[in-house]
Amino acid sequence: MGALGHYLEEEGIATTQISLVREHTVTMNPPRALWVPFMLGRPLGAPGDPAFQRRVLLAVLGLLEARSGPVLEDYPEDAPQPPHEELEGFACPFTLSRPPGELDLASSLQREIAELLPWHELARHRRGRTTAGLSGLATEAAARFVTDFIADPAIPAYRDDLTPVSALRLACHDLKAYYLEAAAAQPGARAALEAEQWFWRETVIAQVFRALQETCSASEDKTMRHFGTRNIVPMAVG
Repeated sequence: MGALGHYLEEEGIATTQISLVREHTVTMNPPRALWVPFMLGRPLGAPGDPAFQRRVLLAVLGLLEARSGPVLEDYPEDAPQPPHEELEGFACPFTLSRPPGELDLASSLQREIAELLPWHELARHRRGRTTAGLSGLATEAAARFVTDFIADPAIPAYRDDLTPVSALRLACHDLKAYYLEAAAAQPGARAALEAEQWFWRETVIAQVFRALQETCSASEDKTMRHFGTRNIVPMAVG
């Protein structure tokens, strides 16, 4: 997005952006950028806090008032978190461990998705929307595509208009959105960072994503290798 900003500015269109990785923004040197100290995927901070999100938006739009650039400012607030007493004892109220003797990763993933279904339905009912579904696949089908790809990277994409990398990117987005929305519906604390830790440490889908990372990283296709090393498992969790 930083590089695109340069092109737009050359055409006389003022641009501003939110940065989640300050080092990248320093390298790209866009015309105007606001660095925010939030977790990746949360450019406006914590979900469900419109007052805080409005402050972030006003801050990034305020950079358009700068007479010259490039401008890189740091947002002064951290994303709000629940009180400490609400964070204690975070745990999902459903069991996601594999039963003894079940070794098939694809079957384990389908069972885990089925266990999460009531919680995801509750989350969608409360919010009136879901961010899962960009691929156009049901969650079970998205999971099947990912595990089938791990078994055979030569399988075709599920849509003719998508490259294999784009198909995987959308399927992975939908799966992660499904899980985190389901986790947010649980009783008790729902801090975004805690949910991310649960996702990467305790679920079958995290094992599947790591297996997908290995498969993509071993590909002869440069774009697929880049996707595998940079876009599936965050560097912070490895």
